[in-house]
Amino acid sequence: MNDPMSDNTLENKVVLVTGAARRIGAAIVTRLHENGARVAIHYRGSAAEATSLAAKLNEQRADSAMTIQADLLDNAMLAGLIDEVVGWGGSLDGLVNNASTFYPTPLGDITEDAWQDLMGSNLKAPLFLSQAAASQLQTNKGCIVNIVDIHAQRPLRNHPVYGPAKAGLAMLTKSLAKDLAPAVRVNGVSPGAILWPEDGMSDAAQTSILNQVPLQRAGEPGDIADCVLFLMRDARYVTGQIIAVDGGRSIGW
Repeated sequence: MNDPMSDNTLENKVVLVTGAARRIGAAIVTRLHENGARVAIHYRGSAAEATSLAAKLNEQRADSAMTIQADLLDNAMLAGLIDEVVGWGGSLDGLVNNASTFYPTPLGDITEDAWQDLMGSNLKAPLFLSQAAASQLQTNKGCIVNIVDIHAQRPLRNHPVYGPAKAGLAMLTKSLAKDLAPAVRVNGVSPGAILWPEDGMSDAAQTSILNQVPLQRAGEPGDIADCVLFLMRDARYVTGQIIAVDGGRSIGW
């Protein structure tokens, strides 16, 4: 049986990546584009970065990248987002749920706004966007890749909302894999220490984390992008799986 999304090429396949203007999302977009995909770069507030990335990719291949702005917490926008991508690309073959918010919520200081934001970006949005995209993906025998987190399995201190949200995303990955089979494969990637938080982290904290990593170094966004590429292009008999890209940290720390 031929799986159109796993025939060792992404040539002219249309892939939507959320939160794709910067950091890991931009690395994923770039890697998929390098391997032939046409990419839809979703962003919420990073318009300049998204526009710059799309311009760079379109210089390499005309009309191979587009940008699309949406607040993924607004369910009313999601069907239109998918329609806009399909209107540009002619189809939708892949979805990478990468957009995420991440920050501490110490017990005693948790607000309902923080709950709505963290659960919304990390769990609600992937669910409802996948639902909006399901018909297109089923028609095209497409693929979903969710960006999870190794802390979906082991709690991170002072993150009692973020961790459960990512744990929910891990279960959602398996649930969608079962519910969308056999037409659509659904897998996840769990990053470890790839990029340090944008609001900073002390050298001591970074050293402590790296001491828990068997490979004794941080990863790079390209490591996540390579795994996404594998799951989208090459893993034709893989669904419902979550691959930790963490230098071995999740072996036990």
